[in-house]
Amino acid sequence: MKKTFLERIGVCSWSLRPATPTDLVVELKAAGISRVQLALDPLRESRSLIEETETLFRQNGIHIVSGMFGTAGEDYSTLETIRATGGIAPDSTWSENLARIHANALIASELCLSLVTFHAGFLPDDPADPNFAKMLKRVTQVAEIFGARNISVALETGQETALNLAVFLRKLNCRNLGVNFDPANIILYDKGDPIEALRTLRPWLRQAHIKDAKRTTAPGTWGVEVVAGEGEVDWPKFFSVLRETQFAGDFVIEREAGEQRLLDVCAARDLLLQLNCVP
Repeated sequence: MKKTFLERIGVCSWSLRPATPTDLVVELKAAGISRVQLALDPLRESRSLIEETETLFRQNGIHIVSGMFGTAGEDYSTLETIRATGGIAPDSTWSENLARIHANALIASELCLSLVTFHAGFLPDDPADPNFAKMLKRVTQVAEIFGARNISVALETGQETALNLAVFLRKLNCRNLGVNFDPANIILYDKGDPIEALRTLRPWLRQAHIKDAKRTTAPGTWGVEVVAGEGEVDWPKFFSVLRETQFAGDFVIEREAGEQRLLDVCAARDLLLQLNCVP
């Protein structure tokens, strides 16, 4: 059965910055949204936390549309620091991250998730770079770990151009691996036009983040994340491309800046309702 418009809208749990599963349920109810992309890393802390989350979500009609995991040692202070520390690229944290990935895959399976997303880290521009082959091997390993539990994985966009990511994905050729498309990340990392990036990556689309940003005026520095609708993402064109693609995945609101997260999530929700152009 085809999902309705509202059944395709969710919120990233980390956007609401909940201290407990109860806090998350309260914030979701306040936003009027019953679907969530759930950060898996906090659940590794205890078995009771997983059980509490499952129980509360079941009691309150909350559905987990996907999971997300982070990686050890990431430093988002500058573009240079995240390039050096991001994702599964650094050798110094690979063993720790591999152990985390196995644990997160088990949690995702227990929660009956079908999709988990993550930042792979920066991919070399040149396929002949030895680190390109290293990343192919590591991302394939991650896909296999989740695939063994019948779970798909999706790479977050933005840390490389869409063309470079497409080259990487073609070489991977993993059936259970795709893309979580974040148009704001394309702007934040200054990696081109998000609409053209969406057209390039649409064969691999598994999920989309609803997030907005303004491009940096100082090359080599971060752009600025803003409330959805106040940035440079052309949302009507964004959804026009998705209609052309017949995209049937979820739209998950993400807000990682600002101090009024609930209000900003509600603003993104209202933008979607106002546009009324979800495919």
